[in-house]
Amino acid sequence: MKRFLRDLGRSSWVQRAAGTTAAEFLRFVWWTNRFTLDPPNVYKCIEPDMPVIIAFWHGQHFMMPFLKLKQYSAKVLISRHRDGEINAIAAERLNVGTVRGSGDHGTEFHRKGGVGAFKMMLRTLEDNINMALTADVPKVARKAGLGIIMLARESGRPILPVAIATSRFKRLNNWDRSVIHLPFGRGVIAAGEILWVPPDADTETMQKLRLQLEERLNDVTRRAYDLVGLPNEGLHA
Repeated sequence: MKRFLRDLGRSSWVQRAAGTTAAEFLRFVWWTNRFTLDPPNVYKCIEPDMPVIIAFWHGQHFMMPFLKLKQYSAKVLISRHRDGEINAIAAERLNVGTVRGSGDHGTEFHRKGGVGAFKMMLRTLEDNINMALTADVPKVARKAGLGIIMLARESGRPILPVAIATSRFKRLNNWDRSVIHLPFGRGVIAAGEILWVPPDADTETMQKLRLQLEERLNDVTRRAYDLVGLPNEGLHA
């Protein structure tokens, strides 16, 4: 039975149906929540620095396609796992392009399509397209990895920390405490201060900037939950 369910989950029609359903549910959540921007002029502020690398914590990624406006093109990094296939279908249905592979730059980097994905992300930014990806080390929530810092160094593009919070949600009991946003509430898209990585940044500098990114992501996450009236949620989001 377990094998049957596993094989069923890998079938293209099941993945297509799941991705389509997920996209339409997220669209419904977007339409039925009263979303605001913080700061209100965030797009005007970052427009001169586009394309940017949009960073967010894993588990807060479901509503990120709605960060994109029609006039700004964007792609998102999504894993090659079968769950990633569903996420990719949902993202593309919500008009966000995808780069498939791992953002991990650790010991498994070469085995998960990480090198190819890194080159594709560089090419995306060179093509004046914003690139969105989670900042976490795989399976370690809220610890920024060096991969996103390397991408900023090699591309010369800044990192924009972002968090999305809604007043109504369901938090899953998984490694990243994923948030399923629910309809009929209030929502906030919050952006932090952009982070630049010098092209000649050495290992020590990159580690310092990695910690700065962690701090800015945690700050913007707390701010987003504060603004929807749930200040304590931002501490363990």
